[in-house]
Amino acid sequence: MKIYADRGTVFLRQVLMDLLVVLWVYAAIRTAWWVHDLVRKLAVPGQKLEGAGNGMADNLGDVGDKVGRVPVVGDELTTPFDKAAAAARSIAEAGHDQQGLVDDLAIALAVGLLIFPIGLVLFVWLPRRLRWMRRAAAAKSLRAAPAGRDLLALRALANQPLRTLNRIDPDVVDAWRRGDDATVRELAALELRSLGLRGG
Repeated sequence: MKIYADRGTVFLRQVLMDLLVVLWVYAAIRTAWWVHDLVRKLAVPGQKLEGAGNGMADNLGDVGDKVGRVPVVGDELTTPFDKAAAAARSIAEAGHDQQGLVDDLAIALAVGLLIFPIGLVLFVWLPRRLRWMRRAAAAKSLRAAPAGRDLLALRALANQPLRTLNRIDPDVVDAWRRGDDATVRELAALELRSLGLRGG
């Protein structure tokens, strides 16, 4: 497996691009985390509402229990306190639900913010990087063998610009067909250079 090119300019470009991708992913994750934390602050009123509702319900329940001990009329006096305690518990439940909604929103926004930058890395940068690595590994294994040089020369004939091929030989295809060693070597080196590899 060939991860980086041999030639300085291509190697430098690949390292810089890899570093930029790492920084891009890091910045995307930090931004998503920051938005998540920011949205989570919206849950504070819900926490206070839940705490206040539960506290009020507990206090009303305690008062209802004490009032219930009053002889003869105690049971009748507890009914309003029980209803008020139930209402307070409903308020606490609403505060709890609001916190859950805020949590879901915070997660959804964070994930939504990550989809585009991580998608670019996974579906644009990574396939191109892996394709180069496969091509470079194959070219590296071919460059030492004579038959491999022929195949690299053929790829150069198929892929390189005509102006570049014309500089090697005005009749480069005929020279390649004849098996001219210098032409084959130059074409193979041209293909290797286009991948950022040294000629073999």
